[in-house]
Amino acid sequence: MTKKHRRLWLLLLCGLGLGSATALTLAAVQDNLVFFRSPSDIARQAPPPGRAFRLGGLVEAGSVSRQTGPDGQPDIRFTVTDGPHAVAVAYAGVLPDLFREGQGVVTLGKLGPDGVFRASEVLARHDETYMPPEVAEALKRSGHWNPAEGPPPAAATWNTLEVNQPNAAPAPRSGS
Repeated sequence: MTKKHRRLWLLLLCGLGLGSATALTLAAVQDNLVFFRSPSDIARQAPPPGRAFRLGGLVEAGSVSRQTGPDGQPDIRFTVTDGPHAVAVAYAGVLPDLFREGQGVVTLGKLGPDGVFRASEVLARHDETYMPPEVAEALKRSGHWNPAEGPPPAAATWNTLEVNQPNAAPAPRSGS
């Protein structure tokens, strides 16, 4: 075998090793990706069972119920909405201090077979003007907010918003 052939084989083996390492890394990262979804996204297409994702929107007014579970942990149930759709959320644990009805929230967890989102983590917005970027995008996509027309609607009105389209019928609500 000539020097030229040896270099070619070495180059091919290095390329194969690099390709294999890249494929393994991408496969590992894909399993750990966490996607953001709004209640409207879930109504359109439910995520695969057992897949973790972030659910974001507004905590619907009057939907929070607090109980104590059998293990002494707080068991909180509430509804997250983006206007036209809502998803019921169950969370066992202590909520952040800024968690309130009518406030923006992003939760991490999985959708159960009963349609209830089982949250493992709850993140509340940190001040009066902050809106998670994902929630702002969901409001823009659903037609509830156009940044060119001014600031976003008040959080307390999100569960009563109607799409700004003439003669548009209100969208049906899903979830509980």
